Amino acid sequence: MILKSLLFLPLLVISLVISNAYAQVGAGDSPFERKFGDVKFLDAYFGIIDDKLEVNPGDKNVPFTVVLANIGTQDITGIKGQLSLPFGFSPSDGPRSIIEANADSNSLAGENFHLTFFVNVDSQVKLGQYPGTVKVDYSRLRESGQRNTYAEFSFKVTGDSVINMRALDPILTSLKTNHVVIEIVNDGTAGISGVDIQLANTQSERASTAQSITNVENVVILNSDWDVGSIGPGERKYLEVDVYVPGTLDRDTLRAPMEITYFNAHGDKHTISRIVDFYVKGLIDARIYNVDVIELSGQQTIIGEIINEGNQDALFGFVTITPLGDSNIIEKTQFIDEIEIDAPVPFNVPIEFVGEPRYGEHKIKITARYKDDLREEHFVTHETTITLKEPEKQEEEFNPGLIILPVVAGIGFLVYRRYQKNKKIESN
Repeated sequence: MILKSLLFLPLLVISLVISNAYAQVGAGDSPFERKFGDVKFLDAYFGIIDDKLEVNPGDKNVPFTVVLANIGTQDITGIKGQLSLPFGFSPSDGPRSIIEANADSNSLAGENFHLTFFVNVDSQVKLGQYPGTVKVDYSRLRESGQRNTYAEFSFKVTGDSVINMRALDPILTSLKTNHVVIEIVNDGTAGISGVDIQLANTQSERASTAQSITNVENVVILNSDWDVGSIGPGERKYLEVDVYVPGTLDRDTLRAPMEITYFNAHGDKHTISRIVDFYVKGLIDARIYNVDVIELSGQQTIIGEIINEGNQDALFGFVTITPLGDSNIIEKTQFIDEIEIDAPVPFNVPIEFVGEPRYGEHKIKITARYKDDLREEHFVTHETTITLKEPEKQEEEFNPGLIILPVVAGIGFLVYRRYQKNKKIESN
């Protein structure tokens, strides 16, 4: 018997330890606080009943909503509220410590109701969480007297998220594939998360007229959906996309509407739209060919042609011949004006030398310089080797006059001498 009692004692101790471990409150108590009444606090935030607002320090006359529930068995009426917030928050209608609001309605048993206060947020307030207290006064229907209830809560000054989008290079070129980088930036003070961006390549349902605000359906876009993730305050993210633009959109504006879905600092899901604009310029596809050397007006001349295979004329064209290596050709530039599409433009530059002419092979670079319709300058180069021929030496022809004239002059001189001599003899 004593042996059985000794064996049962450890089991009793273990059971007491386990029971104390799982029941840390006294008999009849609960680990959760329970208060019974007619009104129960549900939520408090900046905004109105259907929309929470992101608030920055310094914002004035901001709505602050407290949501409550009538959990009693009777309807209540005459609902009034008083709101107490910490230093830095004040009533919008004047400097008082208590912020007041009236519901101006009844609340049926089992339904929710709300009180909306209007608050000024001081510019010195920091972003973060703050405590608050609300007092609700009300009366039961078919009952005299007034009841009240208090609720303590916490709320957030979240800051404001401001989302903007733009193309780093808003110029597209038609008749080719363009690699586009789009920047999305959060210019606000509150972070956003779960950012998803989709290109809306259809007619805009938000337009108030029947006209389309976009022509993006006329281009070829290889990807149109991006999962961006989170964007902190002041942070930038980048989207990359390849776009092929047909020639029909030359000198037109391409409008790309973007649908941005994200969660704000309150955790609410929002969808906004932004439009990224591009300007489409024409394509200038110039190349130099048929380079040769000919003799023109007794002088060797570099000739060639420039062809533009794009869909836009090149403006203010120049051709420059530059010597390379040990060539002693003088650098020269010639103005050729417009380089029209599908029409070869010839050029000819006479050759001159620094010092004595050097014949044979010369390595040169030909540069075509022009501007597009945005007045941006472009260059096309072509390196080649030309051969300059030495001029042929001409043989001197025999000229009889070179002999006859001296002979005639000599004979005339002799005749003159004889005449003078005879005249002298006659006079003697």
